[in-house]
Amino acid sequence: MSTTTSDTPESEGAAPAEPRSDTAAGAGGHRSDAAAECGGGHRPDTAAECGGGHRPARLIHNEATTEIPVHLLFRDDPDPVSVPLAPAVVGRRRGTGEQPRIRRPASGRPVRPVPEVDPELVERPARVLPGAAGVLAGACGVAGCALTTWWAGVLPPSVQAALELPGRVGAGLGFAQWAAYAGAGALGLFGFGGLARGRTGRAWVLGLFGRYRGTVRRTGLMWINPLVLRRRVDVRLRHWRGEPMSVVDANGVELRVVVLVVWRVKDTARAVLAVDDHRTYLRECVEAALSRVLSQVPAELPPAVVRDLTLRNTDAVGEALTRMVAADTAPVGLEVFSAQPTRIEYAPEIAAVMQRRRIAALDAQCRDSVLGSVVDSVEDTVTRLTLRGLVELDDYERKALVKDLTVAFCTGRGEVSS
Repeated sequence: MSTTTSDTPESEGAAPAEPRSDTAAGAGGHRSDAAAECGGGHRPDTAAECGGGHRPARLIHNEATTEIPVHLLFRDDPDPVSVPLAPAVVGRRRGTGEQPRIRRPASGRPVRPVPEVDPELVERPARVLPGAAGVLAGACGVAGCALTTWWAGVLPPSVQAALELPGRVGAGLGFAQWAAYAGAGALGLFGFGGLARGRTGRAWVLGLFGRYRGTVRRTGLMWINPLVLRRRVDVRLRHWRGEPMSVVDANGVELRVVVLVVWRVKDTARAVLAVDDHRTYLRECVEAALSRVLSQVPAELPPAVVRDLTLRNTDAVGEALTRMVAADTAPVGLEVFSAQPTRIEYAPEIAAVMQRRRIAALDAQCRDSVLGSVVDSVEDTVTRLTLRGLVELDDYERKALVKDLTVAFCTGRGEVSS
């Protein structure tokens, strides 16, 4: 609340009155009078004030017309009193035309929610063994099966002679022989069954009983647990050229747009497990972003308008499209480098109409430029003839000369154009 100080005019010869240090206004809310103070005789320092004439004390007036003595503002209190502070409200200043500032709370939520993926679903390397370990295990399994057969005595004599094994009369296939067969066969199956070949630009996403176990990006021969589920993922830089998509521009004109997208799989775990099919997801995101971008920009504008505001500015359209597609596909492990429209054309049902409209606009622009140049030429010719004093023309002759020159210039430009 703003305050103002008002000073009452003093009479000549009167000494200025000192502010009082004790008054009944602090307790009862009423202002003591100087005359009553003189009559009471309590303070001798007010005699000059009483003798010099009546003078009201200096007051501070506020907008609520409440009068507060000045000495109350400078009173020394032995115990300071804490005053609760309320939030200040700034209103409109009268007569200045200033509007109050309204601070709107910043919205913490984005306009369009971003897809959320399990934070623990992040690509990590899987544990694999070199391919030599699998080959060795498989060979040991095969050798174990052969020795068990020789032990059981069922090895053919020709094979026994080829392997130069000593003759042995086996006791037949018993429990011990079958157990040895099972162990050697399992070792051979695990050894040869886990062999895999890694290729450049390809990766394996491994899962065991529905749980993600890691990603293999190594190349060459390796051994992977044959119990895990393998999913091959292409991690090379790829491009996708879509089919013509139907979209509408800012003027409601239907268009056919072909987009070229350059992308790759950055996080194999999210690309395979976070969505059903990351290729379909990318295609849908491109189509949605294309409709959002193209619906804000017109396909055509009059020739006099800046051309950068139309879809012909493929750089700006491609940059906005790339930014939107990259933001939508990043949560699922896809990295989009470029999304550029390669062809923008009108729908077949309105292509002929828009072609005639464009031709009419170009013809009107050409006629306007020709007419402007003819008028400038006629004006320049008449002005030069008049200023140099070659001819003296009245209004009728001037109109006739302008008419003849206009017809001549238009005819000459028409012959040059043809």
